[in-house]
Amino acid sequence: MKVLLVLDQFDGANNGNTITARRLYTILKKHGHDVRILASGESRDDKWGLPTVKVPIFNELIKKQGFVFAKPVEKTIEEAVKWADIVHIVMPFMISRKATKLAIKYNKPMTSAFHVQPENIWFSVNLGNVKPLISFTYFFAKQYIFKYHSFIHCPSNMIANQLRKHHYKADIRVISNGIESDFVYNKREKDECFKDKYLIVMSGRFSHEKRQDLIIEAVKKSKYEKSIQIFLAGQGPVEEEYRRLAKGLTNPIIMQFLTKDKLKDLFSQTDLYIHASDAEIEAMSCMEAFASGLVPVIANSERSATPQFALDERSLFKAGSSDDLVKKIDYWIEHPEEKKEMEYKYAESAKKYALEECVNKMEKMFTDAIETKRKQ
Repeated sequence: MKVLLVLDQFDGANNGNTITARRLYTILKKHGHDVRILASGESRDDKWGLPTVKVPIFNELIKKQGFVFAKPVEKTIEEAVKWADIVHIVMPFMISRKATKLAIKYNKPMTSAFHVQPENIWFSVNLGNVKPLISFTYFFAKQYIFKYHSFIHCPSNMIANQLRKHHYKADIRVISNGIESDFVYNKREKDECFKDKYLIVMSGRFSHEKRQDLIIEAVKKSKYEKSIQIFLAGQGPVEEEYRRLAKGLTNPIIMQFLTKDKLKDLFSQTDLYIHASDAEIEAMSCMEAFASGLVPVIANSERSATPQFALDERSLFKAGSSDDLVKKIDYWIEHPEEKKEMEYKYAESAKKYALEECVNKMEKMFTDAIETKRKQ
């Protein structure tokens, strides 16, 4: 099967959508498929490269999010689409709309993924809680691109239900983005800098909807504040805001983007993982954490799919409440035996999200789309 993955950014691994696409690419290749990419950057044997385009007013904000938009060069996109047996749209922006139109022209089977939650866009400009705007964005995305797709991949039931609520008519396939096999239970002695500290970690973009501010506020309120070290792994536009908020902590906050190997190493020393996000389609970073044997404490937000991973109420806190979060942090600090028991249970629970099995389900969606097109 010749699979074309269409997304604005594929090179580098500094955001969840790119990382997800790169994993899908790798496993599909491993399964024997011919997989090629249509994205920004240089061309190569397995990739049609496109120039980037600047977005007036918002370009600096987009850059801080670690993202770029690709320019929809029709000749290049047409060549890529004509090559493919199946066109899979990973991100719903300009090049994907052009690829969709050309796939229709050349009668190519198509599938798409709903990876970009409207809240993720609008929280960047502090409008993520404006419900009419969020509803309009679902409607606009449907009209702009998704109404042309008969099969849509959703990483969670939460986002699938949102699409149904907003009258998306496609065959919606709920398939996790999956956890790579090397994220497994792994604990080691702490580095000297963490040796006498209780290490709390969250991994993700520094953006308003991720709510890392709650972790800082909760730790300030903790009776164990003097022994807690916060490590926020990531990058993003609100980094300086969070550094200012963290002033006054006994142990200065660490905020740093980490490669996969360094993140795995950090997880091997971590005591407790917090996922404070208000809006999340799945939260790959949280999945990787509990697969590594970390007990998570997750914001119980109705706009987030991440609460589905909590094995009991001890791993949930009231979304937006640092007062409730600090209760959970202090509880786990005071109950190390319970935490040790739950570490193994969380690592075991991660096995049902194995990446290989998830890609098998993606392949089934691709073959169903090809078969459906053949019958039309």
